Amino acid sequence: MSLSKESFVPLEKYYEIRESSDHLYEYIDGSVFMSPSPSTKHQRVSGRILVKFSNYLNEKSTNCEVFAAPYDIELSKEGLEGTKIVIPDMAIMCDTSGFTETKYVGVPDLIVEILSPSNQSHDLITKLNLYMKYGVREYWIVNPMLNSITIYSLNKEDVYEQHAIKTDQGPITSRIFEDFHIELEHIFH
Repeated sequence: MSLSKESFVPLEKYYEIRESSDHLYEYIDGSVFMSPSPSTKHQRVSGRILVKFSNYLNEKSTNCEVFAAPYDIELSKEGLEGTKIVIPDMAIMCDTSGFTETKYVGVPDLIVEILSPSNQSHDLITKLNLYMKYGVREYWIVNPMLNSITIYSLNKEDVYEQHAIKTDQGPITSRIFEDFHIELEHIFH
């Protein structure tokens, strides 16, 4: 949900808003978006997915790390301008050069967003297009209201195509982590 009624909020004002509040705010080219407080089911689903990814990455001994919200990602890619600070529910970064003391600057390899009733269009439209534009290789949209996961992966033309969609039960797999899978029964029930 967009917070600002103004047409443009300077980055400095965004940081002032964040400092004076306990809410989570994202910043996309001068617009400020407030993230809703997560529901109990949202937190359960998030925790279960985080554990699966964390265990997988530890077993594979990769350089990749998974971070859960709240953690700032400042999207940055050569040739693209503007400031985009997002707080995805979960992100996996394999390029460790983007880590700073307070945030990650660059492009995560995989992002997971868990829908809430009040932020669906932000995650389904705004962030899907933003993540595709910046080259996030895989984008998971988790819908706890429908017990479903939809996965978008970049194709050879750097456009998202739906890699997988599953509802309620069965395994869902990642394209970039080829032997990774999650049983939906474990995530939603």
